[in-house]
Amino acid sequence: VRIEDALRVAADADLDLVEVAPLAKPPVCKIMDYGKFKYETAQKERESRKNQQQTVVKEQKLRPKIDDHDYLTKKGHVIRFLQAGSKVKVTIMFRGREQSRPELGYRLLQRLGTDVAEYGFVETSAKQDGRNMTMVLAPHRGAKTRARAQHPEQSGSAPEHDSDAAGDTDPSPT
Repeated sequence: VRIEDALRVAADADLDLVEVAPLAKPPVCKIMDYGKFKYETAQKERESRKNQQQTVVKEQKLRPKIDDHDYLTKKGHVIRFLQAGSKVKVTIMFRGREQSRPELGYRLLQRLGTDVAEYGFVETSAKQDGRNMTMVLAPHRGAKTRARAQHPEQSGSAPEHDSDAAGDTDPSPT
């Protein structure tokens, strides 16, 4: 169809001629209401932004000379965060002469990474950053959906009132 004909048809219908695919051979055009098209495109974009998932990064701080029980507690927190579908940034804080022994922090982070391997994986390996050493753990794919399946949200499931227990009913004659 010639451009002049398409423009005339669009003007007769009180619509616009919009080039949809300019790189196609031949270029593709559509007759449509351009204002309505822009509005609908903006609505779809806004809706997709609203449905987009925000990644939550939780942080767990440790020291190189952590006690076994404290380590187990922190490991439990990391596992809980990973099961909830959040990423976890594990930070080892060095003080004073501990800074000259970064291998202690590295070993601790490696140990934690292997301990929680069932729940997540090491996304960013251990890196020294000044007085801190950090590592990022991410949950395995589908961890969030598994967590929802295990703990379904209870909406409005209040216990029902038992009329017999309250004594509302007449006792049957004997």
